[in-house]
Amino acid sequence: VQLQASGGGLVQAGGSLRLSCATSGRIVGIKAMRWYRQAPDKEREYVATMTPNGSINYADSVKGRFSISRDSAKKTLYLQMNTLEPDDTAVYYCNFDTVYKDYWGQGTQVTVSS
Repeated sequence: VQLQASGGGLVQAGGSLRLSCATSGRIVGIKAMRWYRQAPDKEREYVATMTPNGSINYADSVKGRFSISRDSAKKTLYLQMNTLEPDDTAVYYCNFDTVYKDYWGQGTQVTVSS
């Protein structure tokens, strides 16, 4: 099983990006699907969660601006990011938390210029 994150890039403040996390192989026992981010010289921080039954939560810093979703047919997790701010600059990682193990994508860089 592999997770492939994509969609990052350079955007001006106020702009939007959509991140994708494509999964290869079959992932069973999913407890939650999450996005995290890590800014330079900072700890990795939680961004958003979606559970298999559709329960969604966001970090306070992105609430109202980011939206997590999933296309099961395409086996892809998304993070729609609107009204981006310079503080959103980070490497974004997708994560599938299962009863067996944690799966992580390789990260995609998001840079927001002021």
